[in-house]
Amino acid sequence: MSEVLKRSSKLFMDETRAPVLDPGRGKTKTGYLWALARDDRSWGGADPPGVVFHYAPGRGGIHAEQILDGFDGILQVDGYAGYRRLTVPDRRGGSPLVLAHCWAHARREVIKATPQTGSPVADEVLRRIAELYKIEKEIRGQPAAERLAARQQRSRPLVEQLEVWIHAQRERLSRKSVMGVALGYLVNHWDGLRVFLDDGRVEMDSNPVENLIRPLALTRKNALFAGHDEGARSWARLASLIGTCKLNGVEPFA
Repeated sequence: MSEVLKRSSKLFMDETRAPVLDPGRGKTKTGYLWALARDDRSWGGADPPGVVFHYAPGRGGIHAEQILDGFDGILQVDGYAGYRRLTVPDRRGGSPLVLAHCWAHARREVIKATPQTGSPVADEVLRRIAELYKIEKEIRGQPAAERLAARQQRSRPLVEQLEVWIHAQRERLSRKSVMGVALGYLVNHWDGLRVFLDDGRVEMDSNPVENLIRPLALTRKNALFAGHDEGARSWARLASLIGTCKLNGVEPFA
C-alpha cells in the first residue's frame, strides 16, 4: 500500500512516539510510528484516501528519507527540521521534495508565545491567519483549479501583507523574546507556508494526517507499549488497515 501512495504527487507525513519494551533492560525504549497519507477529497481528487504507518526505531530524518524512497512531489508536514534533508539536490531516493508547511503549527507557536495578559502582536497574527482559513472554508470541495484561482486573487495579497507586517514587528521586538521566537518560526518556514498559494491541491495545514495519528495516542495510553520491535511493526500494519478503512467509509470491525 505504501508503494501505491508513493505514486501520488502529493502526500502528508507525520510521526508519533511508540514506546517499545526493550528486552533485558526492564524498561521501554522510544520508537516512532511514521504516517504517510493521501487525502485528496478536499479538491475532488480521483485517488482514494489511504494511510500507511511505518515503525522506525527513531525520529531522525533518515527514517523519513527511507520511507519516501521513490516518491517525488509535494510533502505536507509540520516544521520538524528532520524533513529538510528531503529537499537537498542529492536527496537519496528521488528528486528534491517540495515541503508544504503547516499554518496550524505556525498558529500554535504564536498562541504558545502569548502571555495570559494577551498580546496585540499575537492578536493581529491570529486575526490574519483566521482570514486565510475563512477563505479555505469557502473553497473546500471545489476543483483544484478553482481553489488556486481563489487563492491567487484573495489569499496571496493577505499572505504578502502578513509577511511585510511580521518583518516590521521583528524590527522592534527582541529576536530572543518569546514572541520574537514565534515570529521567527513563521519567517523560517515562510517558503513552505506559501506553497498552498501556487497549487490548488495543497492544504493550508497538515491536520488530515494529524487526525489519523490521534487514535494511536489513545492506543498508546491504553496499551502502554509494544512488546518488541516486531510487535510495533504489527501495530503499524493494523493501524494502516484500520485507518484506511475508516478513510474510505468501511467499518474495519464489521
